[in-house]
Amino acid sequence: MERAKNAFEASIVSGLESISGLAHRLNIYNHYVKTPDYLQQDFARYAPVTPAQVQSFARDQLRKSARAVVYAVPGQPDLGPQVPTPAPVKAAEGEGTESVNPDQPWRANPPKSGPAKVLVLQTPVSATLANGLELILVERHDVPIVAANLVVKNGSDSNPTDKPGLASFTAAMLDEGTANRNALQIADDVARLGSSLGTGSSVDASNVNVRALTRNFGATMDILADVVLHPSFPAQEIERQRASRLAQLVQAKEDPRDIAPRVTSLALFGPNHPYGYPEVGTEAAVKAMSRDDMMAFWKQNYVSNNAALIVSGDITMPQLRAVADKAFATWQKGTPSRPRLDIPTTPSTKIVLVDTPGAPQTQVRIAALGAQRSSPDFRPMQLLNIPLGGNFASRINMNLREKNGYTYGANSQFTFRRAAGLFQVGSGVRTDVTGPAITEILNELKGILDRPLSAEELATAKDGLSSSLPGAFETNANAVANYSNVFTYDLGLDYYANYAEQVRAVTLAQTSTVAKKYIVPNQMVIVAVGDRSKIEPELKKLNLPIEYRDAEGKIVQ
Repeated sequence: MERAKNAFEASIVSGLESISGLAHRLNIYNHYVKTPDYLQQDFARYAPVTPAQVQSFARDQLRKSARAVVYAVPGQPDLGPQVPTPAPVKAAEGEGTESVNPDQPWRANPPKSGPAKVLVLQTPVSATLANGLELILVERHDVPIVAANLVVKNGSDSNPTDKPGLASFTAAMLDEGTANRNALQIADDVARLGSSLGTGSSVDASNVNVRALTRNFGATMDILADVVLHPSFPAQEIERQRASRLAQLVQAKEDPRDIAPRVTSLALFGPNHPYGYPEVGTEAAVKAMSRDDMMAFWKQNYVSNNAALIVSGDITMPQLRAVADKAFATWQKGTPSRPRLDIPTTPSTKIVLVDTPGAPQTQVRIAALGAQRSSPDFRPMQLLNIPLGGNFASRINMNLREKNGYTYGANSQFTFRRAAGLFQVGSGVRTDVTGPAITEILNELKGILDRPLSAEELATAKDGLSSSLPGAFETNANAVANYSNVFTYDLGLDYYANYAEQVRAVTLAQTSTVAKKYIVPNQMVIVAVGDRSKIEPELKKLNLPIEYRDAEGKIVQ
């Protein structure tokens, strides 16, 4: 009952962090109990509830006669015949389909917006413990919630060449058992507090994150410290996790949406670069991964002077320091690995074809090498991409979706990492227009060079990027995630305080320069994952060399 009550309170309070969650809660109370000011009474309703009352409710309401059982039947889905693109309907002005909202005179003068508000983000405060662990804190006392993320500056970039997936496997095992608790005890202790705990890794970092009610934050941090400092990597849990990862990899080989990015990375970075593989690794590597491998990765990289505890919420620095001193007092310094990642060879344009017989669509990716996160080109590249393919009204999406009807949506993005990342365009297109869709994407990439961004496009991109900042810090978890990136990439604690100014400073000339530098159509890899028998004839018309790979990205022909 304690666990259920804490979980209920934490869920309600967490929802109040966001504007939408607050509005939803007020609306529920106003609708059902006729007053939006019902929060404390709601909590009070649950305090006296007993196990006997819950059991009585379950007996009365959760009867077998009041349930529905849904079965999934194996078999090949019948999607019907391929639907061709309908011919455009031409109609004279005033004729054709009736509008759902016919024009009215009052629509000619939309309400004018008020003056724009400038978001001022506080610079976090920081401190360093005697063992080198950095503390980064954003104080926010509006709701009694605290979120925290312990970040270690090693991720899949530190995987040995023959062990892709090691960082991810290691991170996943942290909460599967410690010297003090088994996996079920960890889960039960976290749930009893109404808290949450998760582990994970990215390309450039590994992390353990928690969220807790303010009153339970200290106890939750004790559990976080336990999984970071005392993981036991139990054999039984390793095998369970291994089976889950192998199943995930098998499923990924059956879905073109998973195959396409995997093959793109391997084709672009090659088999000797950690960026060439997905976070989970490969089947061969996962099967061969041992407890000793994980223990060695943890011992070398999970050291106090290679980490930071990023916290946001209802807590002060003296309080946080006291909690962290207690939880991490025994954590030792060390010498983490610092991988030197080779720069891949710049590719020449080619098509990589992955055959997936019967695929209803073709997953298309067009990719090139990009830049590292520390590049001075970062902000111009970010703003360049928004009108190119970074939002719904972008050039690429308007071409493929609105003009030609080839796809439901298409986009582009720069992926920034500690070493050089990539630029890619992605879309799922109808099988019968695979060739034309690729041609149109390449036309738009050439177009950004021939027709650089206009002043209006850049201004709109700047407004959109600046306007997105409040939403990026709406919750404590949002703030923690953003400042975790600040730590991982050494951006400086004042990074977001200077964010809007950096955005405004970008010029049209800078976006044109980075377009010429990073968008080079004859240095791109074109990946097409689809039914070879249907798409190969169209691909051959592009007069580019074709390379054939399997679903894991290995060359087969």
